[in-house]
Amino acid sequence: MTTAHTTAALTASLQQTHPIPLDVSLHCDPGELVALVGPSGSGKTTILRAIAGLLKPERGRIASGDDLWFSDTARVDVAAQERRTGLLFQDYALFPHLTALENVAIALVADDTTDREHRAQSLLAQVNLHGLEQRRPDALSGGQRQRVALARALARQPRVLLLDEPFSAVDQMTRVRLKRELLALRGSLNCPIILVTHDIEEALILADRMVVLHHGQVLQTAAPEDVRLRPTQVLVARLMGQTNIYRGTVAREATPHELGLLHWHGDQHIEVAETGAFKQGQAVSWMVASDHIVVYQPDANGTPRRNTLHGHIETIGNLGENSSMTMTTDKADHNATRLKFLIRTRNARQYGLEVGSEVTVALLPEGVHLMPHEA
Repeated sequence: MTTAHTTAALTASLQQTHPIPLDVSLHCDPGELVALVGPSGSGKTTILRAIAGLLKPERGRIASGDDLWFSDTARVDVAAQERRTGLLFQDYALFPHLTALENVAIALVADDTTDREHRAQSLLAQVNLHGLEQRRPDALSGGQRQRVALARALARQPRVLLLDEPFSAVDQMTRVRLKRELLALRGSLNCPIILVTHDIEEALILADRMVVLHHGQVLQTAAPEDVRLRPTQVLVARLMGQTNIYRGTVAREATPHELGLLHWHGDQHIEVAETGAFKQGQAVSWMVASDHIVVYQPDANGTPRRNTLHGHIETIGNLGENSSMTMTTDKADHNATRLKFLIRTRNARQYGLEVGSEVTVALLPEGVHLMPHEA
């Protein structure tokens, strides 16, 4: 069953000074899911509402392929109901007096020539709600109401699907299940999908590309793993939840045949796989993701690992399969450093790691990432 009305890409360039400042440009290809992430007030929902036609920006251009939806210079502002957007709100916004079937049927586009009830039933079945067609919203769970809202959004045969924090109102177990279902459903969608979320892990799982916003501006656009492991600046790293961020100086530039070298504090040096455009002697900020720090074990030949640091465990957080640990390096002066890392819980038990335990960790050179110096 095809739910997308067209295969055109979405492009948007938006500028305004109030109430939320915006100066952004983005695009989303057919079948692509782009996640907008950033702190509250960064403009994520404002962008979504502007695309849907629920908010008129001061300046800019919004288009679905060759169809112009908004342009301040051309004086075009297509009404929301004519844009064919499917919008899924945080609170789902279902009509409480209508059944699930009626909530979906009322959203069907006027030129849908199929039997409206059959079409609505088919959409509900597509989101795994077969048999619940006659229930009203108050007789459905949070996850079921979310599915009805998604089916209603798809009923518009959307040219773009807009998801505004779609999993925020359900419990953790339901959230995991709904994410799996959305991933499965994407195979039948061929329209651009824009997801607004504050949950970085959600964006990492679902998105093809991530747009990081701050104060209404785009800081970085890239594949989620690129943003997580190779942020373009310290602010992006912090917004992505990175905590192992430090300052240093490039002591040796990396080449195809030799690792680069980063001078840290004191006499500490860190080997890095890439130094990019940073030159020898240049001050930089650098980070290492928690999953690129490993508890020290010699390799199979007994060769010591690179970039080893010794310290003691300060905190442990059991996350189930993994445990999060904070290690403080053994320095009596101001050069003592905290590192956060992940380790398999079973390995933590095997190594007998607990608060106060001495531990040696290794920073993987390929996981050390350099950024412009932040004073």
